[in-house]
Amino acid sequence: MLYGMSKERFTLPVSVFMLLIKDGKVLLHRRMNTGWYDGSYDMPSGHINGNESLATAVCREAREEIGIIVADSDVKFVAIFHGHFTEGGKEYIYTFLTASRWQGQPKIMEPEKCDDLRWFDINNLPGNLTPGTQLGLQAYRNKTVFIESGL
Repeated sequence: MLYGMSKERFTLPVSVFMLLIKDGKVLLHRRMNTGWYDGSYDMPSGHINGNESLATAVCREAREEIGIIVADSDVKFVAIFHGHFTEGGKEYIYTFLTASRWQGQPKIMEPEKCDDLRWFDINNLPGNLTPGTQLGLQAYRNKTVFIESGL
């Protein structure tokens, strides 16, 4: 189809990832029963809802998944990733955000989707990371703000 001929625009799902660092350690949880990289460690993350900013979405996901309260104003941008995953042909925009402070102690809030939550030394991470988490942590360490993969 020629450019401009279609009335329907291409859209991409957008996900937010909460990168929490404390004393040189990053908080990760292990996925289960989700159908996407079960058994792998991931940052608290999820899709944005309509009429929701990235900061609001990542704060909501942190509350839903690990039970902490983060103010939108405490969220800082880290990196953006545009990628195509060979598994199922999924194409996504991933945004990585961080917060230097929060209220509450992280705990597993969705035991049907997560079976472990712990702080890992950022220089000694488990080998079973989801691709998004792996790229987000690499971007954080390298101070890279834009990543593309698989396109």
